[in-house]
Amino acid sequence: MALTLADVEKIAKLSRLSLSEEEKAQNLQELNDIFAMVEKMQTVDTEGVEPMAHPHEVALRLREDTVTETDHAAEYQAVAPEVRNRLYIVPQVIEE
Repeated sequence: MALTLADVEKIAKLSRLSLSEEEKAQNLQELNDIFAMVEKMQTVDTEGVEPMAHPHEVALRLREDTVTETDHAAEYQAVAPEVRNRLYIVPQVIEE
């Protein structure tokens, strides 16, 4: 899948980027290089390869699940205009 200069211009517009002609050409080349690499990677035969959670053999250091801080929610919510069931109540800003 190769991108065109028009694709790069559309991406720049959607990203609200102002690119010079040089930058557009450079981005076009870099994006096409990335897509070429992805296409090349997709040709690799992964049949029988088990997915890995992590690329290295790592043992997680576990700690005891204990409370280390006290609950300050009431203090934090005391300055809020309205709180219900420990939730901040805010005015609706988006119309349905």
